[in-house]
Amino acid sequence: MAEQDDIEDKLVAARTWLIIDKPFLGALVLRQPLVQADPKWCQTTATDARSFYYNRAYVDALSFEQTKFILAHEALHCALSHFARREHRDKRRWDVACDFAINSLLVADGLRPAPDALILDAYKDMTAEEIYPCIQENPEQKPMDQHLYDQEDSAQGSGQRGGGAGGQGESPDDGGGSEGELDAQAHGAPQPPPLSAPEREALHKLWQQRLASAAQQAIQSGKLGGSMARLVDHLLQPQLPWRMLLAHYLTRAARDDYSFAHPSKREGAAILPGLRSQHIDLIIALDTSGSISDEEMREFVSEVNAIKGQVGARITMHACDDSLARDGPWTFEPWEEIKLPKQWHGGGGTRFTPVFDWAGHQDRPPDLLLYFTDAKGEFPGHEPSFPVLWLVKGREKVPWGQRIQLN
Repeated sequence: MAEQDDIEDKLVAARTWLIIDKPFLGALVLRQPLVQADPKWCQTTATDARSFYYNRAYVDALSFEQTKFILAHEALHCALSHFARREHRDKRRWDVACDFAINSLLVADGLRPAPDALILDAYKDMTAEEIYPCIQENPEQKPMDQHLYDQEDSAQGSGQRGGGAGGQGESPDDGGGSEGELDAQAHGAPQPPPLSAPEREALHKLWQQRLASAAQQAIQSGKLGGSMARLVDHLLQPQLPWRMLLAHYLTRAARDDYSFAHPSKREGAAILPGLRSQHIDLIIALDTSGSISDEEMREFVSEVNAIKGQVGARITMHACDDSLARDGPWTFEPWEEIKLPKQWHGGGGTRFTPVFDWAGHQDRPPDLLLYFTDAKGEFPGHEPSFPVLWLVKGREKVPWGQRIQLN
C-alpha cells in the first residue's frame, strides 16, 4: 500500500501544483475524479468525460512534470468537448487530431510533455477540426491516452447508462476530485461504456460552464494568457452560423433609406418621409496569402451570390496577399454572377493595408467592405470611415470593424 499511496500522492500533488500555478488548467483538472484503472484495459491514462483513469505503473514511471501534463491533457479533452465535436469523422483520425491540438497548447503553456505525446509545430494554434484533414486515413500515430466516450464504429455513442452528466446531484460548481474519490480497488476500475446521446449533450453543457468558470478564475488571478486565452475566447463566443450573420449585415447595409424631398403638389403640402431605394456598393477583399483554400473561397463567393441579388448589391472584388492582385479589381452588377478568376498570384505574406488604401482612393466610399481572411497580417493604423465586416477563419481578433467567425 505504501507504493500505492506514493502514486496517489504524486497525482494529488501535481493537481495541487496546477491549481496554484496554472489556475485555469487546475480548475479543470479538479473536476475529474482520479480513478485507478484495471491495467488489462488501461495502459496509460484515459477519460470518459467524467473521470481521470490511470494505470498505476504508467504514472509511476512519469516525472512530476510529466504527471502535470497528463492531468491537464485529459481535462482539456473534456473542457474542449472533444466527445461532442466528432460528428461524422473517423474516430481514430479524430482522436489523433485532438491530441495534436491539446498537446501544442500545453507545451506553449510551459508544461513538459509525457512520452509518446503527439506534437507538431505545424499544428500550433489549430483546432482539432482544422488538423483532422491533415491526418492520413490510416495514421501511424496513436494518441497517448484512451478516449472512452465514443464507440469505434459510431460517431454518436449509444452506451446506455443511468445518471446525469456528472453523477447524481452534481452541479457545475461541484468539485469532483477530492482524495476520497481515489479508487481503492485492488485491481482497478473496469472500463466504462461509451456515452449515450443524452449524456453527451448534458456533459457538453456542463463542461462549457466549467470552462467559462475556470477562465474567469484565471483571468482574475492574471494567469491566463497566450494561446489558452485565444482558445477560450474562441470557444465561449456565440457560434452563430456565418451565413446567417452575413445575410443580416448585407441586408442591413442595403436597407432602403428615407427621403424628405418635396412631394408632388397632387399629394398635398405635407412633407412626409418616403422610401428611397438604390443599390449598395460592396467591396469584397479576398486574402490570397495561402491560408484560405480555393474551396473555401468558392463557398464564400457562392454565399454572397445568393444574397446580393436580394439586396441589389454592386460588387467590386479585389484580392490581396502582401500586395493587390495585378489583374484586379473585378466588378459585378446585381444581376451578374460573381466568378473567381481562373488563377491569380498569391501565397505571400498578409497585409490588409493595400486594400484599404485602394478603397479610400475610389470616387466614393463603399457602403460596406467585406474582408475574407484568417486575420493574421498587418492592419492599417486607423479605422476607415466606411463600415468593415471581417469574415475570419481561425481565432485571431481584429482591431476594429465587425467580426464574423467562419465556423
